[in-house]
Amino acid sequence: MPASPLRDAQLQMARYLRNPETETAPAGIESRRLKIYQDLIYNNIEGFISGGFPVLHSLFDEEQWHDLVRRFIDGHRCHTPYFLEISQEFLKFLMEAYEARDCDPPFMAELAHYEWVELALDVSEEQLEGPDGFDPLDSVPVISPLAWLLSYQFPVQRIGASFRPDKVGEPVFLVVYRNREDAVKFMELNAATARLLELVRDNKTVSGTHLLEQLATELEMEAGSVIGFGSELLRQFVDLAIISHCNEVT
Repeated sequence: MPASPLRDAQLQMARYLRNPETETAPAGIESRRLKIYQDLIYNNIEGFISGGFPVLHSLFDEEQWHDLVRRFIDGHRCHTPYFLEISQEFLKFLMEAYEARDCDPPFMAELAHYEWVELALDVSEEQLEGPDGFDPLDSVPVISPLAWLLSYQFPVQRIGASFRPDKVGEPVFLVVYRNREDAVKFMELNAATARLLELVRDNKTVSGTHLLEQLATELEMEAGSVIGFGSELLRQFVDLAIISHCNEVT
């Protein structure tokens, strides 16, 4: 855009509102009015972030937390005008541009992602398809659009003020999902169960029984035993609405 006094004034105001501690206040505007704008911008953004990441918020004292929010406001350029997407922009900031402070835990980005997934599923406009109670073994099981299979280096589902792991452990597999009552839940999975759900997610043509046979081959286990416990898992996924419907085998 060409330079103009109005545009220059708008940019100066934006810089000031992003970081009033280091930027010069626009000339000719009463300090009381500037404070109103400053508080409106900061409190709205901070409110959405603290509401979207309550566990992460609980890990910092107030000074550390407000410093983090201020770094986001000052250092990240959002690409959406919608308040509900501020949490996604904050996550992007943590994962791409953020320089960790001494007080930041090593699991910070993973915890933020996990909390964002819960929020994203809660507000998603996706709908569950098909009736409940169907058998996934003789048809093609389809994962719910409201079920996300996740893997982390830290046990993010257990992190809180009294549990803060300081180093990477065994991989953690989770499925976070929204059920038929619109409640967001999670299930911790072992590696084999996570692989089964991954096969369901990526499958569009073969039956649940065939997927269990494929899993048995990958695990180098007897097919009958895998089908035995795997069939119960698939039916549990149906009951929980992690598998939302089945297609006919083609």
